[in-house]
Amino acid sequence: MRFDVLTLFPEMFSGFLSTSIIGRAREKGLIAAEVIDFRQFSTDKHRTVDDTPYGGGGGMVLKPEPIFRAVEHLLADESEKPPILLMSPQGEPFTQRKAEELARHRRLILICGHYEGYDERIRQHLATEELSIGDYVLTGGELPAMVVIDCVSRLIPGVLGNESAAAEDSFSTGLLEYPQYTRPADFRGWKVPEVLLSGNHRKIDEWRRRQSLRRTWERRPDLLEHAELSEEDRAYLRSLDREGEPPSD
Repeated sequence: MRFDVLTLFPEMFSGFLSTSIIGRAREKGLIAAEVIDFRQFSTDKHRTVDDTPYGGGGGMVLKPEPIFRAVEHLLADESEKPPILLMSPQGEPFTQRKAEELARHRRLILICGHYEGYDERIRQHLATEELSIGDYVLTGGELPAMVVIDCVSRLIPGVLGNESAAAEDSFSTGLLEYPQYTRPADFRGWKVPEVLLSGNHRKIDEWRRRQSLRRTWERRPDLLEHAELSEEDRAYLRSLDREGEPPSD
């Protein structure tokens, strides 16, 4: 997987791309990332990338020329156009399902905005999609781009040490992840559930599934509308609804 990031602040990505799981994945050649300052594609001596909006109003708007030229430079040798993602609070909400869809591609181009916004022609004639990481406004698209890169990279085979880890994450199954415990088994009187110490993997899997259902029911019941549920799952959820509060399990 290759990520190309267009930004006015490439220095923001240096630490992110060189540390932890992302840094190791790059060292192994599992992912590649190039960060481009699209100011270098401006055409005037002042390297202008923004201007005042037509019709008046506050703030500055990113000009189309530098961003179009930067993307065209990246795609000069490409026969197939990859997804070109515009980081924008107006975009489609970024979800685990969307990350899984993007992870099927071999290359992504991410455009990080700044200032008041983008010239609309960038949206209409260059970007293939707009993505938002939440209903709030940031100073730029750099942090959202990092979120997308991090989330998608975890789905690339070999990036995570445990290949099943991504599949068990919250949202990957449509549910929140079950509680996790490690040593010591008794910490300040708070004990690990006995079932996890039993060695009975069938019982452990059953407990984890119910805990996942229970946690989703408590915290994000909206997710249950689209989750893949068995009849046993549905029966358990009905028992929670009847009780009005989760059983202790």
